[in-house]
Amino acid sequence: MVNAEKVKAIRAKAHANENMSGCSQAVISALQEGLGIGDVQSLRAATAFAGGMARRGESCGALVGALMALGLEEGREKLEDLPKLQSTIADGYALSNEFMRRLEKEWGLKKPLPSTLCRDIQLALYGRSWNLADASQRTDFINSGGHGDNGCLKVCGVAAEVAAEMILKKREG
Repeated sequence: MVNAEKVKAIRAKAHANENMSGCSQAVISALQEGLGIGDVQSLRAATAFAGGMARRGESCGALVGALMALGLEEGREKLEDLPKLQSTIADGYALSNEFMRRLEKEWGLKKPLPSTLCRDIQLALYGRSWNLADASQRTDFINSGGHGDNGCLKVCGVAAEVAAEMILKKREG
């Protein structure tokens, strides 16, 4: 049985970490601390993924942080290890699907998310998306609650929760 208190603490940590405006780092840092994986290099590697890949609105940085943690936990160590590649990709696909399902549930979305793109998640949660590379739009996003408790902070918490549950279940065998 997965330690629910540990998962809850990891989610809360990722939620709190996002106040520093780096969704991928918020998630991976919480998972590193809570699960004892990764190091400063993996945290550094997550730096540019915020705002959907360097503020491009593409792949959700929170999900990228979760997938990075999954890779740290179970990814292959040698390029020749194709079975490990395949199993980790399958687990990453499952993690991504569960992340989307949980976002839909947590926000009570009426229709499924079309993708894990940051801009699609913004559109589903706020009815619009922003170009986060544009300073004025980024400010408007923040003023609209983007970095509030029911915005990216919560998205980070969900991503960390889903990853923590998956990693802990796999550890239990």
